[in-house]
Amino acid sequence: MSLNGTYEKELAFQADRRKATVEFIKIVSDLWYDKSIELVLFRNELIDRNVSEILNLHEYAGEFVQKPISIFDSVEIAQAIKTLDVPPAKLDIGKLTFEYHLEDQKYSNATAFVVDRLKGASNFESITPKDVVLYGFGRIGRLLARELMTKTGKGSQMRLRAIVTRGEINQNVLEKRAALLRNDSVHGDFSGTVVADLKNSALIINGTTVNIISANAPEDIDYTEYGIQNALVIDNTGAFRDQEALSRHLKSKGVSKVLLTAPGKGVPNIVHGVNHLDYDPDKVDIFSAASCTTNAITPVLKAIEDSFGVKHGHLETIHAYTNDQNLVDNFHGKYRRGRAAALNMVITETGAGSAVAKALPSLEGKLTSNAIRVPVPNGSLAILNLELDNPTSLDGLNTIMKKYALEGNLVEQIKYELNDELVSSDIVGSSAPAIYDSKATIVRTDGKNVILYIWYDNEYGYSHQVIRLAKYISKVRRYTYY
Repeated sequence: MSLNGTYEKELAFQADRRKATVEFIKIVSDLWYDKSIELVLFRNELIDRNVSEILNLHEYAGEFVQKPISIFDSVEIAQAIKTLDVPPAKLDIGKLTFEYHLEDQKYSNATAFVVDRLKGASNFESITPKDVVLYGFGRIGRLLARELMTKTGKGSQMRLRAIVTRGEINQNVLEKRAALLRNDSVHGDFSGTVVADLKNSALIINGTTVNIISANAPEDIDYTEYGIQNALVIDNTGAFRDQEALSRHLKSKGVSKVLLTAPGKGVPNIVHGVNHLDYDPDKVDIFSAASCTTNAITPVLKAIEDSFGVKHGHLETIHAYTNDQNLVDNFHGKYRRGRAAALNMVITETGAGSAVAKALPSLEGKLTSNAIRVPVPNGSLAILNLELDNPTSLDGLNTIMKKYALEGNLVEQIKYELNDELVSSDIVGSSAPAIYDSKATIVRTDGKNVILYIWYDNEYGYSHQVIRLAKYISKVRRYTYY
């Protein structure tokens, strides 16, 4: 065949792939908006993705499982799911496609396979939607609002009903709040609409009313006046950190549960996927989602502890600068944090090393930790230097981590990264709180010492952990197949 003929065939194949991807996007949307069924591809979100992004995710999926995962396969499986009566669910179509090809001789067609794989869905109990209030509207609050409103769908899980701020509410304030939600220098534009509604003291987000409430104290608010009942309050302010302070939210009418987006004192500190099942939301009213760093390192440490055992280790976090640092040199209550954040590497402390033990008691007293704030606005790196009980090899360690990223209770928490050229900006926007850099891992010759590099989007990845925990607390977790 001539070179021109080969090129024409390539063009035709690419056109077919892209047409199939358009069809796939439509099925993903139909399943989400008609049936509250969310499809993901090895935990990568598919809702609101464009054609090129979908195809790139399929390339990653194929490299991850070392077997081609084509868009044509995904369309076939998605079409089969669409024909079934499945309750609200979150389904990993990458895992389904991979397993189908491993056992395609066993089934007459894709529908028969999907029916068999999803048979457990028929026993899944129905869920009652949960009203959500964001108390505070800073970096994490706005990302939570984006995610909650993007994933509202038919409103069968969590419904963002109100945002609590301080100070006067006027047109100028509402417009500024709307602009900060609409535009973000790190995460880009919000893929939706935001309109300020002064008459109703609200933001209209994607056509849905979210009340903006001004209050100086949690107990001053009667949420039932806004039609809000039995709500989960997600406190993003950082002003209330212990049991007594957070209990003030429960004095408000219309509130039943509280979730703190920071480490808490006297309340359960949860890393979803690791220890959330240790606490029954029917018996506990106040939870903490711990810190972004704790959520990044704890899933990986659990995998290592369960597989090899950890004698002791040191954690060093290379962390993006945060709002508590100074933009230019100025007085600060803590040493070094007063120096210009965008111009300096700043050594500071982190409690993540000791905080891990709250989720993994077996690591109590085994980890030391420190932190360096660096001149990037988002995207951080945790370096774990661990001495193991049982030796391993580089291949053995990577195989274990890939297994945890592919199956089990930590698939939402650990992403196995294959990229040789990975840098911090590449991981911005990742929904996994821990991104295991397989190419950077070091194992000492005797196999007893390992150094792991764990990337994390300290804003977006953490926000997804908060939402996962919020769904557990609210008892709105859907049927899942990972």
